[in-house]
Amino acid sequence: MREARLVTLMSCQWADMDLDTLCGKAADMGYDGIELAIWGNHLDPLRAAEDDAYVEEIKAIFRKHGLIVKALCAHVPSQCVGDYNDPRLNNFAPAELADNPDGIRAWAVKTMKASAIAARKLGAYCVTGFVGSTIWKYMYSFPQTTEEMIERGFQEIYDLWCPILDIFRENGIKYCLEVHPAEIAFDYYTTKRLLEKFKDRPEFGLNFDPSHLQWQGITPHIFLEDFIDRVYHVHMKDCAVTLNGRNGILCSHIDFGDLRRGWNFRSLGHGDVNFEEIIRVLNAYNYDGPLSVEWEDSGMDREYGAREACEFVRRIDFKPSDIKFDAAIKS
Repeated sequence: MREARLVTLMSCQWADMDLDTLCGKAADMGYDGIELAIWGNHLDPLRAAEDDAYVEEIKAIFRKHGLIVKALCAHVPSQCVGDYNDPRLNNFAPAELADNPDGIRAWAVKTMKASAIAARKLGAYCVTGFVGSTIWKYMYSFPQTTEEMIERGFQEIYDLWCPILDIFRENGIKYCLEVHPAEIAFDYYTTKRLLEKFKDRPEFGLNFDPSHLQWQGITPHIFLEDFIDRVYHVHMKDCAVTLNGRNGILCSHIDFGDLRRGWNFRSLGHGDVNFEEIIRVLNAYNYDGPLSVEWEDSGMDREYGAREACEFVRRIDFKPSDIKFDAAIKS
């Protein structure tokens, strides 16, 4: 029978905290490892790709706290590959690149290539993140949107990412897209279309995150089973849909956490996601990667929530049976 899956903590919501402090807290909370963000105070992938001494410093921090790294998370720079000429990207890119869309994209591509090398050096097997989209603005098909416009967007993402994926393949690292609003693949059928586009790139797969599916009305465990052969990493994140006749799922430009919204992310076990069905699918298809907590809940203290979330994942990650339930009644 398999061992319990590793429970890790995604560090991007903790990128304001220095790595040594975060690792100490995560170990005390009961986590096995960190899904390490490649921005903020945690990891500089460009430096890691070239400086082995720096990599050893990072490894030493993890050894000190008895933690491991199975995945890096690259959601901030990866978004800047596929998005273009969006002033909001100034918040993600180095300050000197502000309002320079070509410079931001070039920085993002270089950073993502370096992330594959950094992942290999740190002993991780994958990098999670986004791909961006040039056609997210076409989500609602008015003004009229042609099929050619949509296909051009999918092709552009393929063309932008293939040179990056070459480096991932060379380093034996998987890249795991988190299906998410503002990505080229944001729901079931856009994911199906994108994976068909990338069918010749087995290093490109999915980071399954049920929270972004739940509020859209997609059943997470059905999505998981249908795409399981390309699911390389799993996030544990919850959300609650709270439609009341006034609000809607597009949330009226109201920020996360506001109770007027039609849905909000919740700490694990406090929302609508059916994690038992997710674990049953993972068991049926022998997923043995980490269960990584991406803790997001604007209404709860993060240290309280992250500790409780770790306990929740340990409790819900039941093992499959190694015997048929009716075998014992044979004479």
